Amino acid sequence: MKHTTSVLAALALSVTLGALAFAQAPAQGGGQRAGGPPQAPPPMSFFVTSTPKGDGANYGGLAGADAHCQMLATAAGRGAAKWVAYLSTQGADAVNARDRIGAGPWFNAQGRQVAANVAELHGDTLEQARLGNRIGKTTAIDEKGNPVRGVGDMPNQHDIVTGSTPDGRAFPAGEDRTCNNYTSNATGSVMLGHHDRLGGPNASWNAVHASKGCSQQNLVSTGGAGLLYCFAPGN
Repeated sequence: MKHTTSVLAALALSVTLGALAFAQAPAQGGGQRAGGPPQAPPPMSFFVTSTPKGDGANYGGLAGADAHCQMLATAAGRGAAKWVAYLSTQGADAVNARDRIGAGPWFNAQGRQVAANVAELHGDTLEQARLGNRIGKTTAIDEKGNPVRGVGDMPNQHDIVTGSTPDGRAFPAGEDRTCNNYTSNATGSVMLGHHDRLGGPNASWNAVHASKGCSQQNLVSTGGAGLLYCFAPGN
């Protein structure tokens, strides 16, 4: 009887220790081991700026606009990539926004692809124009992964500064569409797109209408804040 009792006690202890070991063991096949390396964030090569510079369309030229994109990306932990603003310039040595952003594909902060290449982004062919890119209210998010206010939000801030034609190129010299190449907060105007693809004659993401002027107040009054599209051309 004593022998039987000892065997049962040993068996019970073995089962208890086994259950404890199983409960403490890390899960297999899914998740991350405790204390293991952090998971890599999803790829990101496109975002809408969460905040403007605050001086209307005056960003200090292309270099200043690029620096603003880089600053926000760095603060969001994405500073390892080189970031540029989607902007065209006018006049001598005019720059096309489409030539600044690399070849694609581009992904937002959630890892969702917004366009595969430059041609798809701008609808260069009839078929690509018919299908369109995937920029819209739910995908054109900021560097932190947050939505940007659009139609129906208070305030509406869907006007994004681009200074570009629908195909991503510079306007001819003459009527100002870049606020003096992003150095003016007074006279002139700048071309704007709608990140939510709502409103205006064509609901374009990059060229819907020009601003009333170049000041912060002028940009706000038409439904914007002076926000930019930022791309990582080295993606």
